[in-house]
Amino acid sequence: MKYIVVLGDGMADNPIEELGNKTILDCACKPNMDEMAAQGELGMVKTVQDGMKPGSDVANLSVMGYDSRKYYSGRSPLEAASMGVPMKDTDVTFRCNLVTLSDEENYEDKTMLDYSSGEITTAESRELMKAVEEALHTDKIHFYGGISYRHLMIWDGGSTKVELTPPHDISDKKVTEHLPKGDGAYELLRLMKASEEILKSHPVNKKRVAEGKRPATSIWIWGEGTKPQLDSFEGKFGKKGAVISAVDLIKGIAKCAQMESIDVEGATGTYETNFDGKAQAAYDALMRGNDFVYIHLEGPDECGHQGDAPNKKLAVELIDEKIIGFLRKKLDEAGEDYRMMVLPDHPTPVKLKTHVSDPVPYIIYDSSKKLGTNKPYNEASAKTTGVYVEDGYTLMEHFLNGDN
Repeated sequence: MKYIVVLGDGMADNPIEELGNKTILDCACKPNMDEMAAQGELGMVKTVQDGMKPGSDVANLSVMGYDSRKYYSGRSPLEAASMGVPMKDTDVTFRCNLVTLSDEENYEDKTMLDYSSGEITTAESRELMKAVEEALHTDKIHFYGGISYRHLMIWDGGSTKVELTPPHDISDKKVTEHLPKGDGAYELLRLMKASEEILKSHPVNKKRVAEGKRPATSIWIWGEGTKPQLDSFEGKFGKKGAVISAVDLIKGIAKCAQMESIDVEGATGTYETNFDGKAQAAYDALMRGNDFVYIHLEGPDECGHQGDAPNKKLAVELIDEKIIGFLRKKLDEAGEDYRMMVLPDHPTPVKLKTHVSDPVPYIIYDSSKKLGTNKPYNEASAKTTGVYVEDGYTLMEHFLNGDN
């Protein structure tokens, strides 16, 4: 038996008036998901525990079977693990986005125009982060370039007793009430303000402006955390596993859980990612001895944050066709029995442009044991089954080792 999780990040949504008061999942053309829902287990799962912020960090830990109340130490430490940045016990890590702010003179009066600087490329952003590190590093503080707009800052001796806001939570809003508060807030804000002077005159940004693209006008610091400690996935569940993702956060969870993290050329973390490459890499991982593969697709979430319903729908349809459809066909042809679980980590409603903590619909499909819900895959159908998993982290054990 092979086990596959297809995680459509942020795939769940609320009814959208322009779509006839249907959700993205309700109106997307997704024959594979619908067929598996009709022949498998369909229900709702609460992936974000009470008192936790609805981030992809907490939610993906839950889906992978880790109780976030026990294992979660922050988002950025997981990204540091993926990037190969060593951490001391005294280090505090922070996510450091390159963002586009409006051009008011006072930083406090600016608006968050784009949390991703127009989906800036990795090559461009690495140059910008190199300039930030050269200008702003100290004996205790250093900056590290990541992927696209997602970067890292480490502060030796920093504090986690600080209130920081994810930039994607304040899209199109003034930053006034969302600036750092708590221990070290003055220094964090000083760094954010100082980055403006470095970035505005950088050749990368001048070129982007000339091309009609959004420049990266500031760093935005958030997602504080300390060195993570996860139990081995194989030791916990008895399955040898691999993870495929374009996102450092998910790669970091994989590495901390001692799973294989597979890089795929052209994997971008958007709806224009290399779906075919991810699907082939997943199949190859299963065929070379892995029992389990976790395929993370960021595209629906990015579209949700951008308020882009048409491309969020497209992302779901591409996941259905190019990931799920491909794997079902290949595994059937190979004569392999398999279980596949399909779900989001959390909803990212296009009208809100941010994450929410609502439960999400899930499918567990067993190729060797068909059930008969006869319901399509969407939020409303999943609710009607009456199947509800309160502690999301328990779903993985059920998927891997329980009866379907």
